[in-house]
Amino acid sequence: MVEGPVEVVLPDGTVARSDRFMAALCTCRRSRTYPWCDTSHRPRAHT
Repeated sequence: MVEGPVEVVLPDGTVARSDRFMAALCTCRRSRTYPWCDTSHRPRAHT
């Protein structure tokens, strides 16, 4: 977690911005909203 607002420069040079007061950065690269964490790293319950 980082305190916002925050800007992240991606490897391709694009800048991702978040104006939220707290932002979670993804380190597993499974997130659909990379570089922001969307909890995709958590195991899903099968029903």
